Amino acid sequence: MINLLFTIILSQALTILLLLFKTPLRKLVILGLDRLKRGRGPVVVKTIATTVLVVFASTVYGIVDVMNREVEPGMINPTDQVLLARNMLDASLMGFILFMGLMIDRLHHYIRELRLLRKAMEAAKKQNRSFEDVKNANPDEFKAMGEEITILKSKIKNLESECATKTDEAKTAEAKVEAMKKQSEQLLLEYDGLMQDNKNLRSQLQSIDQDLSPSELKKSI
Repeated sequence: MINLLFTIILSQALTILLLLFKTPLRKLVILGLDRLKRGRGPVVVKTIATTVLVVFASTVYGIVDVMNREVEPGMINPTDQVLLARNMLDASLMGFILFMGLMIDRLHHYIRELRLLRKAMEAAKKQNRSFEDVKNANPDEFKAMGEEITILKSKIKNLESECATKTDEAKTAEAKVEAMKKQSEQLLLEYDGLMQDNKNLRSQLQSIDQDLSPSELKKSI
């Protein structure tokens, strides 16, 4: 289960990196996401996301249940500690998967919007150039087209501002992804520490069993 979750997270991180940087693979990823959002693709994605969300909620419920089963106030037996650590790691990984899936969807949407804005800007610039040519060829007609040129220039400014806004949003998304990576690394370190504590607890339990076995033999004699 954990290996599968880590594999999904790594694939999502790789997809986000390919979307952030302009490479030949970026076009392939965008085409793949475009096809995924057509036909039955959205239904399949929503079904998978709902399943992960239900499992995530069940894991969180298990964490709360283990925390409520305290032997003494503030103390949990070793078996419940291991179970709690496992459930916390599973819940964290599933939460990362849902968050990064949302990030991929938003990045894909913003990239498509940026492409449409750039195409609109290029069309407006070409139209502006044609009007400039008309101005040089027919000065009289230019006066009649002056208002239309002014409108087109204002549209270009609005498109440039929208493009800058989308670029800032993409940078913010990239910063969030980096923060999630750092948090994932910290969780991995905590998980290694918990596994080491688990080994120590098991060794202590074995030593206690070995110490108790001679005394039980004496009692039986």
